[in-house]
Amino acid sequence: MTARLQIFIILTIAASIADGDSIHSGVDSLPAIPAIPKDPNSRCEEIRLSMCRGIGYNLTSFPNDMNHDTQEEAGLEANQFVPLVEMKCSPDLRFFLCSLYMPICIEDYHKPLPVCRSVCERSRAGCAPIMQQYSFQWPERMSCERFPVSGDPDNLCMEPKDEGGSMSGGSGGSSSNGGMGGSGMNGPKKTTPKDKCKGKNSKNCANPPGEKAKECSCKCKAPLVLLGKDNNYYNTSVARVANVPNCGIPCHGAFFTIEEKEFAQWWIVLWSGLCFFSTLMTLITFIIDTERFKYPERPIVFLSLCYCMVAVGYLSRTVFGHEQIACDGRAIKYASTGPGSCTLVFLLIYFFGMASSVWWVVLAFTWFLAAGLKWGNESIAKHSQYFHLAAWLIPTLQSVSVLLMAAVDGDPIAGICYVGNLNTEHLKTFVLAPLFVYLVVGTTFLLSGFVSLFRIRSVIKQQGGIGAGAKADKLEKLMIRIGIFSVLYTVPAMIVIACSLYEAAFFEDWMTGIACPCKVAEGPRKKPLYWVLMLKYFMALAVGITSGVWIWSGKTVDSWKRLWKRLFGSPDRTGANQALIKQRPPVPYPYAGSAMGVPGSTAASLLATPYTQAVGSVASTSHHHLHHHVLKQPPASHV
Repeated sequence: MTARLQIFIILTIAASIADGDSIHSGVDSLPAIPAIPKDPNSRCEEIRLSMCRGIGYNLTSFPNDMNHDTQEEAGLEANQFVPLVEMKCSPDLRFFLCSLYMPICIEDYHKPLPVCRSVCERSRAGCAPIMQQYSFQWPERMSCERFPVSGDPDNLCMEPKDEGGSMSGGSGGSSSNGGMGGSGMNGPKKTTPKDKCKGKNSKNCANPPGEKAKECSCKCKAPLVLLGKDNNYYNTSVARVANVPNCGIPCHGAFFTIEEKEFAQWWIVLWSGLCFFSTLMTLITFIIDTERFKYPERPIVFLSLCYCMVAVGYLSRTVFGHEQIACDGRAIKYASTGPGSCTLVFLLIYFFGMASSVWWVVLAFTWFLAAGLKWGNESIAKHSQYFHLAAWLIPTLQSVSVLLMAAVDGDPIAGICYVGNLNTEHLKTFVLAPLFVYLVVGTTFLLSGFVSLFRIRSVIKQQGGIGAGAKADKLEKLMIRIGIFSVLYTVPAMIVIACSLYEAAFFEDWMTGIACPCKVAEGPRKKPLYWVLMLKYFMALAVGITSGVWIWSGKTVDSWKRLWKRLFGSPDRTGANQALIKQRPPVPYPYAGSAMGVPGSTAASLLATPYTQAVGSVASTSHHHLHHHVLKQPPASHV
């Protein structure tokens, strides 16, 4: 073996074809191998790795079968074997390594062309003993059983050949020109593809016998990751792609370009950061002025708390790293259980995400109690312990169920751990079903409350009297405010559900398209739509970003001003003045707070004061009776 190696393909002899003619190895009679189409992202480029220059070909294809996207990435790993190459433990090692890390790329040839098994065996025989002297084993991913045997009628393979033309391995003959060798053997007349298309054999031209079955075989090929014995999921039922065993999805996903993956990282960081900031402002405002947040609006605070923790879960990727959280070596994590960063991130996103949905139901329910059943804020607050029990217990049971079923897996795009990323049944059971139920129940309570508010508005307008128009206007403002907040929740929730349904419907098709070449579909079945995934991540955080809309008022500014003065300025005496104001006789109209110039009182006082009780009695009593109810308790201004 000399420094200059030239490549030729071992052309195997296929016997007993339909017409009985023998086919001998040669360029004009290539045997059938699985027709694996080029990956959409694959590209031919000139070899830049110095170790692999001058090995007989100068074009390589990326991504390669080792799941490297660039030559630089492949070179970092290949260079670890340079000492063995320089040691010349095997004359075939350099060629063998380059065939793995810099696979040959032939224009208009869309099939795999690995080295023959004999090349691997000679390399292992010469170098494995030296590696063992330093306590290193022959890498599992370089197992010689992975490579085709020379003479295999279903797979072509290549071997190095010296300048003299003598074979160093394989079963084919040598070529005088040392190029892509033909057969030098004598034998019966070869049947060329042109001959096979004549006469009675013309029907074989489009679909040769057995060709389709060979081409349609599903294999774990790039960009998928072949799992070795050292992998935790080796020979398990979870690590399967298109029913191919011991096959995993790569750590950073099997689709999209490097640029798209990088954009996805920044996209998620941007919206999770805004979500964290918005919800944190809401929580701090609540701490500053706790008494301001009374039922039925208080669940907004706990909803913001949940989304704050969800944002922390997404941002944790920037702290721990994509690989640390979502990956197990080169493959994505499957069925993660036990303590660890993956489980922690899962709990932050899943537990608090489901808790936020339950708090949305509680919020809609308390609005229904206030508007539909005429409950006051004190009556609703008496049942707050049941709200907390439901909001925290139900997500706990859901999370425990997921962990017990080992349904947590990695998200190759977001770099987080969740449930249903790699298993559509888990996605339907633990994500889609609960979200749909929460959305329907919450929307039902919300619409019922709106119907009650419309009735109250009609009663006010029919009653007439002094201030009826102003009261109706304020009620309309409240309805608009509640409506906006409802839209800001229901629309993102519906979009997240729709995106998850899209993934559940097409995930198996995407995986089949990679592993099974002839089953590749078109459109959304071929690969996931990039913008759909980006929309899902945005909408999963949008509710947290907009949750602060309820506190965007002058009262929030006043609360922060008081905090600022308390920390850095003179003592605030506003509280004492407010205490004096509270001792004044009640004003004989609802929403007295607004009449006295207290900002932001309209939204909460309509639902948090006995006014709704008064309106409920208008149909059977006089306007004086309404006036009497209002005088019993002055309305409180909350948010």
